[in-house]
Amino acid sequence: MTETQTRSATDPVALPTRRPASARRAPAPAGPMVTPPSDAAEALTLAEAAVTEALGDIRGRVDRVIGLLVATRDGLVLGSATHGIEEGSVAAMAAAAVGLAAQFTGQANLGAPRAAMFEGASGYVAVFPVEGSILLVVFGEPDITMGLFNVVARQALSLLQQAILRLRVHTVRAVRRAYFEQPAPADAEHANEHDPSLVREE
Repeated sequence: MTETQTRSATDPVALPTRRPASARRAPAPAGPMVTPPSDAAEALTLAEAAVTEALGDIRGRVDRVIGLLVATRDGLVLGSATHGIEEGSVAAMAAAAVGLAAQFTGQANLGAPRAAMFEGASGYVAVFPVEGSILLVVFGEPDITMGLFNVVARQALSLLQQAILRLRVHTVRAVRRAYFEQPAPADAEHANEHDPSLVREE
C-alpha cells in the first residue's frame, strides 16, 4: 500500500454530518388556518335563519304571494315564511313534484323543467328549481289569474336568487376576514429562513 493510500485511510476527510434532532428547527407552518365551525348543526341553523329572513323580506315585497318555502330535492325544509301548512309535507311533495315534472318534460322532449304550477280552489302553488338541490315553493292568492301568479312567483324567484348571492358573498368575506385576523404563529418570522438538514463540522 502506498504512503498516499495509508494517509487517506488513517486521516479521512471530514464528511457532512446531520444536525442533532434537538437542534433542528421544526418546519414553520404554511400560514394561519381557518378553524371550521365546531358544531355543524349550529352552522346549519344559522343558514336556515338567514334563508327564513330572506323569505320574510321577499314576501313583504311581492304582492299576491301569501307564502314561501325553500326546500332541498330530498324534501328537507331550509327556510319558510308560511302559515297554516305542514311544512315538512309540503317540502316532500315539492321534491316529488319536481321529480315528476322532470320525467314528464323529458318524455315530451321539452328539456329540464323550469317550474311546476298547480291551481287549487283556494289559491295557487308553484315549485321552482333554484339551483343545485334547492327548490322554491311559492303560494299565491286565490283571486288572481294563473298569468299574474306566474309573474309574481317568478319575481319572488329572482329575489331569492339575489338573496342567495348576497349570502354567499357575505360568507366568503367572513371567511376571508377570519383568515386574516388570526394571529400569526410564533415562529412566522422564520418561515422564509433556509433550514439545511446537513451541516459541515468545524
